[in-house]
Amino acid sequence: MTKPHVPSGFERAIQYPLLEAIFNRRSRRVARGVQSVKAGSLSYTSELEAQPLEPLEEAVFIAAIGRTGRFTPPDRPFQDERGANILGSPNSSFAARTAGSADNGQMTHFFMMNDSGVYYLDHSRGGKAPLELTAESLLANADAVKVKLAERRLEFPRRYPFYLDSNRFLSNVPGSTLFIPVVDSTGNLINLLLYGLQFPPGQRPLWVDELNGFRPLAPRRWLDNGFLSDNLRVNLNAAQRFRIDVEVHLLLQNLSLTAQALGLGGWIHASPNGRHLLGHPGYTTAENRGLGFRWTIPDRSPLPNANLQALGHAVGLDGVIQGFCPPYYPTMSDAVDAWLKVKFDPETGVYRDRRVLGSIFKGGLEETYIAECPGFSEESIECVKDICEAMYETHGRFPAPFTIMDAMHAPGIWFQAHHLDLGYYDALFRDGYSSTQRDHDCDWHSER
Repeated sequence: MTKPHVPSGFERAIQYPLLEAIFNRRSRRVARGVQSVKAGSLSYTSELEAQPLEPLEEAVFIAAIGRTGRFTPPDRPFQDERGANILGSPNSSFAARTAGSADNGQMTHFFMMNDSGVYYLDHSRGGKAPLELTAESLLANADAVKVKLAERRLEFPRRYPFYLDSNRFLSNVPGSTLFIPVVDSTGNLINLLLYGLQFPPGQRPLWVDELNGFRPLAPRRWLDNGFLSDNLRVNLNAAQRFRIDVEVHLLLQNLSLTAQALGLGGWIHASPNGRHLLGHPGYTTAENRGLGFRWTIPDRSPLPNANLQALGHAVGLDGVIQGFCPPYYPTMSDAVDAWLKVKFDPETGVYRDRRVLGSIFKGGLEETYIAECPGFSEESIECVKDICEAMYETHGRFPAPFTIMDAMHAPGIWFQAHHLDLGYYDALFRDGYSSTQRDHDCDWHSER
């Protein structure tokens, strides 16, 4: 196999100090190939052609939001001060990623878009070996995780509500590479409900549905038998504050810092909204369904005069990302069972996989861990199934329609990376870019 050409800029990038990246990171919006920036007396024109990112440049970005090939240890107690079991199995994965997430759920998915098309970045395909900071390792990882979905970049009308204000002149331009996050809320919400019901008696919350008159989601019997506490009523909307969407922001910051280390321009900014980006059939055309997700439109709602079409949500992209909810499972009870299989399948479950756990623990301790680490109680599983079924029965969808509680949530932002038009910044600004942008062409593109 021929070794790839490795520009000196790559070595500079992987040695670039973290604190310098933090302090020199900026939103630098004007890409090479943008021929006109109209701003009155500060207008600028350019004859530079768009310059797409090189495969190695994109490979570094892909690695910055992916799995590292390593594992994170389950370094938490699973007994209280009296020796009684507490929940020891909240994690949804032990695979290490470049940013943390709620119970390592890793529910943030990324699509990548450039001049050659649209790709899903399936980081589970990255292999079992640890990812190394070498050109060969990063390029091989990028090739493995990219799943091509379309032959050209997505195009949207250059106006609101697709683009905000001046972004329509600078976003998704030729030569740019965009990283588009989509968050799967379903597994994390099921996990959160199970987690909360492992607390001791008197501390297990009663989830109430504020979209349905603050009625409890669990049947009355769970209060009557003392399993749930009527003194701990928690609004379902509070689930949004349990870090379900934090991972996406950490990963976007990774991309921003990576752009600085590589000497590229780019910025985090508003994307087309989820209805257009993910392809709501009621708000898009058959010719442009965006990323083409499957949508469900509920046939009921407790809200008076509800616009059911507006309450529709994306539930998955068939064969790529599929939520733990109907129509991918017949019922929500089936979806909960599927989630439990992810965690406790005898061979491949997160808390049963001897290959993974054996690479984390020393000297056979994985067997002790598998034998002793407590899972979810049967009562909590039954109660969570009742809660999820009630949510689906009430709203005709799972989750209920809160701000970030669609099954597949598009956060409304994406990250664009591009080669910077240095002439624009030279003409108008003091210190418009740093030494990595100044030297990028010399370090990356002059040595072939």
